[in-house]
Order: sequence, then C-alpha cells, then structure tokens
Amino acid sequence: MLSTLTSQLKGNVVEITIQSPPANALSSTILQDLSDQLDKIEKDAAIKAVLLKGEGRFFSAGADIKEFTSLQGEEDYKALASKGQQLFNRIENFHVPVIAAIHGAALGGGLELAMSCHIRYVAEDAKLGLPELNLGIIPGFAGTQRLPRYVGTARAYEMILSGVPITGKEAVQIGLANQSFSNEELFAQAEKLASAIAQKSGPTIHHVMKLIPYAHTSQFESGINAEANAFGEVFGNTDAKEGIQAFIEKRNPEFKNQ
Repeated sequence: MLSTLTSQLKGNVVEITIQSPPANALSSTILQDLSDQLDKIEKDAAIKAVLLKGEGRFFSAGADIKEFTSLQGEEDYKALASKGQQLFNRIENFHVPVIAAIHGAALGGGLELAMSCHIRYVAEDAKLGLPELNLGIIPGFAGTQRLPRYVGTARAYEMILSGVPITGKEAVQIGLANQSFSNEELFAQAEKLASAIAQKSGPTIHHVMKLIPYAHTSQFESGINAEANAFGEVFGNTDAKEGIQAFIEKRNPEFKNQ
C-alpha cells in the first residue's frame, strides 16, 4: 500500500484506488504515487488494462488547493502545472487503456485526470466540472485543451467560464463520458469492461493505443505549454490570492479584477 493509493491485480487488470479522504484532492504526493504506479505497470507485460477509481465519497473533488498556498512565485505554479500535465500526458499515451470509474465528483484537477484516461464510466449523479474560475484561477493540468476535444469549444467555454458542473448523465450526452450507471452498478460495469479488454491480444491493444492518438491535432503541445504559462501568471494576481483564501474560509470571494 502506498500513502495515497492502493493497487490490486485482478487477472490482467490492475485496479488503482485513490485514497486521500475526504475529497481525494490531487496533491503532489498523489501525482508522484500515481507516476510510481505507472512505472510498475510498464514493467509487467501481463497487464492489459488499468481501472482508476476513488475511495469514499468522490473520484477526486479537485487539486489540493491548500497545498497551492505553500508555493511562492509564478515559476513555482508554472512548474506545478507542468508536472501535472506531464503525468496526464503519460496516462493519455500509455501503452494499455486506463479506464476511469467516476462516482461522487470529478472536479478541477480530478476531471483533468479523468479526461487524460482513455475511457470514462460515470455514476449518473456524479458531478463533473472545472470550477477553477470560481477561485480566481484557471485550469492548469490541460483542462482548457482536453475539454474542447470531448465537448466542443462552445460547451467548453460554457463549462469553464461558468464553473458550473454537469451530471454524469449529461456528461454522456455531450461526449465527455462513455456511459453512465447507477452508483450500485458503476464499479461492476467498469470492471466488466476492463476484463473484456484484457481478454484481447496484448500486441493488438498496444497498437491501437499508439494509433488512435494520431487523430489529435499538432496544436495540443503548444496549447498545454500556453496553459502552464497562464496558470503561473494568474497565481500572481490579487484575485487568485483572494479566491483561494475565500475557498479555504468557505466564503464567497470578492474579486477586484486584478
């Protein structure tokens, strides 16, 4: 058992569970532990699929906002964004499929993690969104780049600028998730899919995982670099400090537009 994750091998499928109550907020420790898990999986040729889920009430309700307050300058925030982006790029380009089973909520960094996975199964009443602007900040783990891929630019503008989450059922309707299920069925259905994939030939899986990403545009790398730079700039703003403090104090922020 790791400090923030557990993993369990079921046949040719490894199940990774985020265990960082109460919100499974994505801290730098979780990101490192997840990277370490990927290292282990890459060394095991028998593994053909990964199932990622959260323990307790949520898949992941966001990044660890309180950890942000320990960072000092623009370069620190830019480095944090780049680290998360690199990990999520690694997941997206992994040699076997990563399936996210989302219950409760996937918000902010939690949704950015889920969007880097290849397949998303969701609970019908789960909440999915990028609420960063409510805190006076912006998505920093490639959310501005991945969300439009799935839902189109108009819906991405709406979701990010409003900060209002959608339900799992709505996520399926707009292409953000593959299928939605009741909370009672979700994990069983995700395990069923992972098991079905794991019955396929390993080389065929690996080829498909390399081929489908060719459908992505060449602008993605430029987009995430621009996002990391903007993430660093925004965190130097007065509004960002106010938004984060208001979040911690559980009150509405008073933005000064600066």
